[in-house]
Amino acid sequence: MNELYPKINPYNEFSLPVSDIHTLNVEESGNPNGKPVIFLHGGPGGGIEPIYRQFFNPDKWRIIIFDQRGCGKSTPHAELKENTTWDLVEDIEKIRIHLNINKWVVFGGSWGSTLSLSYSIMHPNRCKALILRGIFLLRQKEIDWFYQDGASYIFPDAWEKYLNPIPIDERSNLVKAYYKRLTSNDYNVKIEAAKAWSIWEASTSKLFQSGKSLHHFETSSVAEAFARIECHYFINKGFFEKDGWILDNIDKIRNIPSVIIQGRYDVVCPMYTAWDLFRKWPEADFHVIQDAGHSMTEKGIASKLIEYTNKFSKF
Repeated sequence: MNELYPKINPYNEFSLPVSDIHTLNVEESGNPNGKPVIFLHGGPGGGIEPIYRQFFNPDKWRIIIFDQRGCGKSTPHAELKENTTWDLVEDIEKIRIHLNINKWVVFGGSWGSTLSLSYSIMHPNRCKALILRGIFLLRQKEIDWFYQDGASYIFPDAWEKYLNPIPIDERSNLVKAYYKRLTSNDYNVKIEAAKAWSIWEASTSKLFQSGKSLHHFETSSVAEAFARIECHYFINKGFFEKDGWILDNIDKIRNIPSVIIQGRYDVVCPMYTAWDLFRKWPEADFHVIQDAGHSMTEKGIASKLIEYTNKFSKF
């Protein structure tokens, strides 16, 4: 098993204004002269976690991580205006230009895989390689599976808690019902919904649940950003012009060295999505982790991710 690298702190952290509204929090760690990698966190709305730095050899990598619009230390907090997939794609480019990087490796899991694929399709000449995990293509059937009908059959106990804030007569469209509450002017209504939405995801992310999540959803501000921004993206269908936009554009990235790493028992982003991607893109390396769910901290997934960050550090 490949082990996580030791904890490290950023050697540089800065604020980068990207619009009249939004300012991003960006950090660099590892080796300033190493191979650049941009880490795209999940959610959308998840924010930076220190453990993300530990998936890269700090002697070989220049590790760039940022809080996407509205979350973490980026401002304004939980803001939905000017917050779309395409805004984030261009934010990644603004960071690259600001840091004077020509090409980099792109690393993303869950929503981070959606964003990695979207960015690489729009800017293929800036990507040396892609490391993708827990594939999410933001198609309607994927959203329906997790937030309406599907995962509920595997985790009915956690599902009951997810349903609690929503009256029975609004449960035919749970994303819409949640969006109504997550955009409410009533703070208590908003936070109740935010915690229920976020805890549902945390409760289903591992094959063996530990009660621990990467994110601190008992903290109202963390849950608010995570749930509001996720629901905003999902009700707007990811801001894609059509449901299968990523799969339809795979030809643009076909020749970029890439790996797809997927937990067999991922309930949040079920394996059929990773399989659909691989069938469309057989040039990518494809690894199914047989004893894992969705979380990048599960041993098999973490080990395979580190195997590939080590491999791609030699490019």
